[in-house]
Amino acid sequence: MVKFLTRFLDNYHKNHILRAHMPGHKGNALSPEFQKTYANDITEISGADSLFEAEGILRRAEQQTAEIYQTPECCWSAGGSTLCIQAMLARMKAEQRTVIAARTVHRAFLNSCILLDLPVKWVFPAEGGIISGTYRIQDFEAALQSISVPACIYITSPDYAGNLQDIAGLSALCRKYQAKLLVDNAHGAHLAFLEENLHPIALGADFCCDSAHKTLPALTGGAFLHMKNPELVMQMKQYMQMFGSTSPSYLIMQSLEFCTEWLTEQGKEAVSLCVQHIQKLKQKFSGKYLFLGSDPLHLTISTNGEIFAEQLRNCPYPVECEYADKTCIVLLLSPVMSEQDFSILEAALDFCTSVPAEVPPALPASMEQVLPLRTAALSPYESIPLRNAENRICAPVQVPCPPAVPIAVSGEKITRKWLDFMEFYSLHTIAVVKNS
Repeated sequence: MVKFLTRFLDNYHKNHILRAHMPGHKGNALSPEFQKTYANDITEISGADSLFEAEGILRRAEQQTAEIYQTPECCWSAGGSTLCIQAMLARMKAEQRTVIAARTVHRAFLNSCILLDLPVKWVFPAEGGIISGTYRIQDFEAALQSISVPACIYITSPDYAGNLQDIAGLSALCRKYQAKLLVDNAHGAHLAFLEENLHPIALGADFCCDSAHKTLPALTGGAFLHMKNPELVMQMKQYMQMFGSTSPSYLIMQSLEFCTEWLTEQGKEAVSLCVQHIQKLKQKFSGKYLFLGSDPLHLTISTNGEIFAEQLRNCPYPVECEYADKTCIVLLLSPVMSEQDFSILEAALDFCTSVPAEVPPALPASMEQVLPLRTAALSPYESIPLRNAENRICAPVQVPCPPAVPIAVSGEKITRKWLDFMEFYSLHTIAVVKNS
């Protein structure tokens, strides 16, 4: 493949052009070890293209990404999957679609709905909890049948624990009801390179976002927005510019170009080898640990993750996990990991001892929405102890990242059952709408 952006940056350095433009460091690092980084940190100068109006080197680079992913179109994001989610939902707003969403969403989805003033009809998991769960097609169909206006379905797959949903089944359902399918595939940028292509667009989704930095070798903030209809690409860029920085990072974009080159040259082989390593670990420790999830790059163990994470940190070869709570621990692995990395992980898993996972309270089937999302999120609020929040209305969602999955949602009345659920996940305070 041609590295359009990298070639431009290399030529810019060689020509020794005086940088009478942003950024203010002028390509000069304050520390020698950062010199190459600073030199490549530019802005939208002549020839460098402009991400949200791309028609030059960035547009050609995006097309190369679409080609390797085998998707009709792709837009780069230097604002993570959050920017892609905002653009997808802005498109649904423009199409006047009702949003039907799986409850296990990232707070980026919720904040986007607040900004766009989009009401949400929730579908709760049939099994599992709020961090990770399994959904039934018939529950989404019932939601579609309950409304008479155009709709879209929004779902996270893989979720934070690596649980994959039935995207092909949901795609077929959406076609049946002339709905659109949006997939938060932030944790699944590798799915197109498995032996069986499980990327959401390949399975029929209309839009999806991939965080290239989560499981692939890109800088934090690098993401892809894929779409089934190539005619929408410039419109989606306009939606992205409504929320994105007017100065998207060229460092992040260059990392997306390097990532695309890596995927082109060795991605499928590297992903396959990584999956083999993980399968061997699961086979070796199948009698010691209970593994959860269906995404092959998530190593999720049913255990008291808080205790297990401390064991990993204190073993002879320390390991830091992606996420841990009282029900599980998530180790997010990558195809750039070496043989030695997997040997270290194997030794760590051998060193540790599984502690029984705690069982959370049953997830309530629904919550009462007493104020619109936007109204509640932008109302005057106060933070109070969780124990005092019964029958109060949730205001802005305050949830740590990871996993950044809201438990209560802005505008919902907080019941005793939901308080028990939040207390289990060690939440101590909550923002509630001030009483008038």
